[in-house]
Amino acid sequence: MRSWANAHDRCSALASWSQSGTVFLNDTEHGSALQARAVGAVEGRTVNDGGEGGRGAAPSKRKDARRNREALLNAAAAVFVASGVDAPVRDIAARAGVGVGTIYRHFPTRADLIIAVYRHQVEACAEAGPELLGSCPTPYAALGRWINLFVDFLVTKHGLAAVLRADDPGFGALHDYFLDRLVPVCGRLLRAAADAGEIRSDVDALELMRGVGNLCIGADSDPRYDARRLVGFLVAGLRRPE
Repeated sequence: MRSWANAHDRCSALASWSQSGTVFLNDTEHGSALQARAVGAVEGRTVNDGGEGGRGAAPSKRKDARRNREALLNAAAAVFVASGVDAPVRDIAARAGVGVGTIYRHFPTRADLIIAVYRHQVEACAEAGPELLGSCPTPYAALGRWINLFVDFLVTKHGLAAVLRADDPGFGALHDYFLDRLVPVCGRLLRAAADAGEIRSDVDALELMRGVGNLCIGADSDPRYDARRLVGFLVAGLRRPE
């Protein structure tokens, strides 16, 4: 409980990747602890998984633990979007349909939860790419749908990655994870659309993602700013001249 009560101090000065390409934590006292959590999260280790990976655990219990953790991450993401990363833990628990104690068992501190939510959202965005290629009528349509998901990730998940200073090794691990998972997905969508003759063939995935990120700047401070509309113009500009 105490770790969550002090979470505001640990997560001050939040800034999203889409705003600056970096994430920051001005509180240096807890930097190394958060760095370790970030590295562990990127490597797929949970801080406290409530026994979901314990040896000898019944398969049904492990499945329940995974389902609870999934519900927690989805609920936390929704609450963070609506109320910010300092939203009361009881709101997250209520949305997930679990007790507050379940959240503390999985995520001892708010920083742990923020990192886990960020990683979870990156995975969802990465997994959507191949699914869209298989379900959309054309590769270009799949690319457009995926870019919209990427915009939503950048705009609505404001602050989820902002738990480390840019000069911390832990930040590098999170940022590398973000790029390692999403740049190849974007590249695959671009190649598919180019091979189909729908877009030009000289578009670099990382450059496109950076351009999209830059167009998302300001979306959280001006309700009239429509990042999706501007990004739509950018994606339309990828089409091959006829």
